[in-house]
Amino acid sequence: QVQLVESGGGLVQAGGSLRLSCAASGRTFTHYAMGWFRQAPGKEREFVAAISWTGRNTYYAESVKGRFTISRDNAKNTVALQMTSLKPEDTAVYYCAADFLGSGDDNSKFDYWGQGTQVTVSS
Repeated sequence: QVQLVESGGGLVQAGGSLRLSCAASGRTFTHYAMGWFRQAPGKEREFVAAISWTGRNTYYAESVKGRFTISRDNAKNTVALQMTSLKPEDTAVYYCAADFLGSGDDNSKFDYWGQGTQVTVSS
């Protein structure tokens, strides 16, 4: 089993940037595709971005394409989400997730989750 801990959330003005990080521990990190999801108040959790275990393949929700970048450092067992040009509608709790032996292209298969980190974008 893998344990996930997110960090880097906070309050930022619209147009600003934030970098979220997720530290993984437990099982071999390279056995997992990694992803970021978010949940805004009153809404269902939604997919944001994912990355294959090699880092070569990345996937994004249409709403964040061109603004967010997912990356991973397999030597440090971390995955990051660089968020730029933030909008108020990006306000949500952001969750790091892991898909054991997955490729990252099926966001229904993520089954390990962190506790989440709050991102608030003010207008």
